Amino acid sequence: MAHPDDIEFFCAGSVLLMTRRGVHVDFVVATSGDKGTEDPDIEGPALAARREAEQRQAAAMLGAQDVEFLRHADAELTESLELRGEFVRAIRRSRPDLLLTFDPTPGYRQHPDHRVVGRMALDAAWPCARDRLTHPDMGPPHKTAEAWLFAGPKPTLKVDVSSVLAEKIAARLEHGSQTGSPAALRARWRHIAGEERFAQVDLR
Repeated sequence: MAHPDDIEFFCAGSVLLMTRRGVHVDFVVATSGDKGTEDPDIEGPALAARREAEQRQAAAMLGAQDVEFLRHADAELTESLELRGEFVRAIRRSRPDLLLTFDPTPGYRQHPDHRVVGRMALDAAWPCARDRLTHPDMGPPHKTAEAWLFAGPKPTLKVDVSSVLAEKIAARLEHGSQTGSPAALRARWRHIAGEERFAQVDLR
């Protein structure tokens, strides 16, 4: 993920369905969201600390095992060997069967950090984390079986999260720094979910 709250916004329901079945889930967050505010009275370091705390609380609600912050500057991520290597290290440490990340190629407006994280995460998984001679100092090689990409324009997978929708919303509301009106957010998300013919779906 690029920022604290990305997980809760895009795929918290899917994460809950996994962790409740005993799946081990780890989060890797590239930035601490040190620029994501309209509050004129908070500076970047204090905002980053608050958003990390919010993410840890949300992760605990979702049943995640580990949350790693890479602490790059918000809105300044670039495609680089450094970032790719950090993702390779995270993949080789966690050794996932499934990678959840952004679709880096959507046909609409997208935060640049989302695009960079999606591309670098995919490049890290295939072929870099798999090949032992690539980033050899980042741990033993690992082949991830598949990736689910969210925030793309033409989804091919919908996950029914109606059974955990309330918990998904509650985890998103842990990000108080990013929430104007909790009541409005609940109403909006439930309205969107109610309009879906497939029932409430994640990965939007």
